[in-house]
Amino acid sequence: MVGLKLNSTDGLDSLMEPFTKHTGLVAPLDRVNVDTDQMVPKQFLKWVTREGYGRVLFYDWRYLEGEKPNPDFVLNLPQYQGCSILLARANFGCGSSREHAPWAILEYGIRSIIAPSYADIFYNNCFKNGLLPVTLPEADMEELFRRTDTRPGYQLTVDLEGQMVSDDSGLQVSFQIDPFRRECLMKGWDDIGRSLRFEGRIAAYEEARHPSAVMHEPLKAVTSDK
Repeated sequence: MVGLKLNSTDGLDSLMEPFTKHTGLVAPLDRVNVDTDQMVPKQFLKWVTREGYGRVLFYDWRYLEGEKPNPDFVLNLPQYQGCSILLARANFGCGSSREHAPWAILEYGIRSIIAPSYADIFYNNCFKNGLLPVTLPEADMEELFRRTDTRPGYQLTVDLEGQMVSDDSGLQVSFQIDPFRRECLMKGWDDIGRSLRFEGRIAAYEEARHPSAVMHEPLKAVTSDK
């Protein structure tokens, strides 16, 4: 499952797939204020594993009654099958803080989202799961939507190391990202992965302070004379 593979980064085990550069088919989700309840409806939040959420991503939009694919929803259109980059509009990921949303997006096969703005908690959860949310100005987003709509099979390259979004027609748009988050994504470090970098020091600390039992001589029973 994307984002949950075991990888080795600088000899360290990681629980998150590193992101350096990705080229993929682009799909346009031309809606503002897409909330996490639309990404993963509440009835699917009781599953005990991260697996299976790709099937229910945008469930109420993707399916008609009986889970029949909705032919009018963008991700069901033939030209966007196999997409791995999603264009979105402002305030993407608003609503509740459910981490199931980036799980579903990743399992569906999307590695990067490009939007003008995101809800804060969703934005943070993306980085914790190996999903790159790129923020671009509205004018650049309009151009990307235009190119996606007018060029069948339109692809973009998202270069995290170079902080650049580009296509094969000469378009190049730079983006900003927090250096710490950039490093964690490139090296595949989620919260656990960052801790494992110091596994040796943590083990040494615990060993040095390992509690040990102190044995005392048994107490003699005290009896009273009558």
